[in-house]
Amino acid sequence: MNKEQKKEVIDALKDKFSQYSNFYITDTEKLSVSQVNTLRRHCFDKQVEMRVAKNTLIRKALESIDKDRYSGVYDSLHKVTALMFSDSPKDPALIISSFRKQLNGERPVLKAAFLNGDLFVGDNQLVALTRIKTRNEMIGEVIGLLMSPVQRVIGALQNRPEKAPAAAPVAAEAEAPAADTTPAAEA
Repeated sequence: MNKEQKKEVIDALKDKFSQYSNFYITDTEKLSVSQVNTLRRHCFDKQVEMRVAKNTLIRKALESIDKDRYSGVYDSLHKVTALMFSDSPKDPALIISSFRKQLNGERPVLKAAFLNGDLFVGDNQLVALTRIKTRNEMIGEVIGLLMSPVQRVIGALQNRPEKAPAAAPVAAEAEAPAADTTPAAEA
């Protein structure tokens, strides 16, 4: 790979790191080509972008954006690295988990995840990452909590016994003398 090609890869990675606030760093070593292709298909189906790149190029891309912000990620850049970019903080974790179950294996290994500025390091974080609530899930829960008292009030009003209609006004109208409609005599 010549200098120009390296620069193109670094620029493409910088664009991805700038575009997405969530990315996962995984180790796909020991996966066959067909397994990697299957993993890519799973990612594509969930709108997660998967990229494989050299660790040195990934590091250079991150350092050129913000060296200090991504400093915790650099130790994870070893062996074969596949990056997963996503708008959702948990979709890549779900993909990795379901892919492992499908293969009855331990690959791909989660090296690190960078989610909205928070760093999760190590494969032991995978289960916690699958349980992260997305923004829409949290909004739904808040709306549900807010609607709960309203629903109870509406339910109470709907289950309230109705009063029997009053018969007195109808009877009063029947007993009232008919009004005299003749014109009054002029004096």
